[in-house]
Amino acid sequence: MTQNLRIAVQKSGRLSEDSLNLFKECGIKFDNGAGKLKATSSNFPAEFLFLRDDDIPGYVEDGVADIGIVGQNVHVESNKNVSEVKLLGFSKCRLSIAIPRSEEYRGVQDLQGKDIATSYPIILGNYLQSQGVQSHIHEISGSVEIAPSIGLAHAVCDIVSSGGTLLSNGLKEVEVIFRSEAIMIGYTKMSEEKQSILNQILFRIDAVQRAKNNKYVVLNTKNENIEAISKLLPGMQSPSVIPLAQAGWSAMSSVINENDFWQNIEKLREAGAEGILVMPIEKMIY
Repeated sequence: MTQNLRIAVQKSGRLSEDSLNLFKECGIKFDNGAGKLKATSSNFPAEFLFLRDDDIPGYVEDGVADIGIVGQNVHVESNKNVSEVKLLGFSKCRLSIAIPRSEEYRGVQDLQGKDIATSYPIILGNYLQSQGVQSHIHEISGSVEIAPSIGLAHAVCDIVSSGGTLLSNGLKEVEVIFRSEAIMIGYTKMSEEKQSILNQILFRIDAVQRAKNNKYVVLNTKNENIEAISKLLPGMQSPSVIPLAQAGWSAMSSVINENDFWQNIEKLREAGAEGILVMPIEKMIY
């Protein structure tokens, strides 16, 4: 009997939503109803564990979960013996140092000897050491931004997305010390059977992620323009060319990176492209 790959994901929050959406886009079906702590896929050998994000690295290190999805900040701060399987490109944020808005800041050396409150003492300590700065780190969990106003610390180091929480607490961001995104981590002693299941998931994730970054383009043009347009639409190998009912005209189709398309749209028109259609791609497999 095939063993299920046990996947640990955050039980709530934006990272949880993005992680579960990714697996669903990979065609893996499961019921993650409210309050559930475990769910088994109905069409794939996988079982999902819904956990606190801080607990996930430990579960993966111990082999209770085979893989887990956490923020890089949680992964690095946990300092657990796990493998880094894949960066996932979503749930991006930064870890920053902030001080009261009323204070002047000339550089990281201004933090010498100061008290800094944070939930990330390892990441902060490594950064300060790399800068040759010795500060007093106060490890606290939750409500880090209040520390300066109650006299606990001169500065804080915390996760920042928009910066609105800092502003509402009278703080300003002065140093970005770590940039984070979702990462898949894995058990270091995974069995061959489970590694094979994981490889299937990674194959599907690659197909989904490539599709998000590319568009399918269809256009019409005179045959005399095909060579010039082909150079602007390389696609996966080369564009498809299909003769139209109107003599001397063809339809061309290709896959192109969305950013490249917008840079080249005027060049395509100048080269003779007409009736350009741009469509999303659901999956993209090499």
